[in-house]
Amino acid sequence: MKKKKFKPLRAVFYLLLILYSVITLGPFLWSVVTSLKPSNEVMNMNINFKTLSFKNYINIFKNFPFLRWTLNSIVVALIVTLGNLIFNSMAGYALCRINFPGKDFLFIAILALMMIPGQVVMVPTYMLLSKLGWVNTYKGMTIPFLTSLFGIFLMRQFYFSIPKSVEEAAELDGLSRFGIFFRIIIPMSKTALSTQFILMFTGNWNSFLWPSLLATSSDMYTLPVGLNSFYGQYFQLWDQVLSGVMILSLPAIVIFLIFQKNFVKGIATSGMKE
Repeated sequence: MKKKKFKPLRAVFYLLLILYSVITLGPFLWSVVTSLKPSNEVMNMNINFKTLSFKNYINIFKNFPFLRWTLNSIVVALIVTLGNLIFNSMAGYALCRINFPGKDFLFIAILALMMIPGQVVMVPTYMLLSKLGWVNTYKGMTIPFLTSLFGIFLMRQFYFSIPKSVEEAAELDGLSRFGIFFRIIIPMSKTALSTQFILMFTGNWNSFLWPSLLATSSDMYTLPVGLNSFYGQYFQLWDQVLSGVMILSLPAIVIFLIFQKNFVKGIATSGMKE
């Protein structure tokens, strides 16, 4: 057997990656430990393993409507994510495969709108939702966000990597356009859909700006908005804040670990053409 040669540059590269990982994970691990500390030890950098407990987690469920906030976050994140998966994939397919008048202009318009900051349309969007009576409702926090310009762009680019010959063969077998899309294209788009699912779910699960504007009563708060109520003018419940942050982070971490292979593959193949 041939001995592998020692490569200094590769060793330095891996060493830098390990160092970066430690620096990145450091604050997260500190937050995990702090969430288990009693209130009087939160600012203490030393760790007393004897005093670590899950009391902070129990307290936030006892003292705050944390279950209600969690339910609101689940409902909003799932509805918006599923809506984006459906509408973005259909719009991306139409822009990629179907020829219709104004197709190129529509795609250019989508690219142009992606460059406009969200803050520009914030006021008119809120005024519209207010006139519709959708403030402090699930409709207001979900329906306006069921599509995403970036999601449409991502799916359109991915569909270029699927050979047209696959669709032509399915058309010869008698499948309609909808049959080709739902029975052929969607099963072949698992990587792109997984990528979109991770981006949309984590983005809406962690969203603070729009839920804080649209939720005017505590029973409609999502988790990020509810956690903001832990802060006061003269106090900060850091132990309970970090406990809530850990609960908030858990679903996003689990979803990414499950779909990480498809996520990387979906990003890598989105710009490829057949």
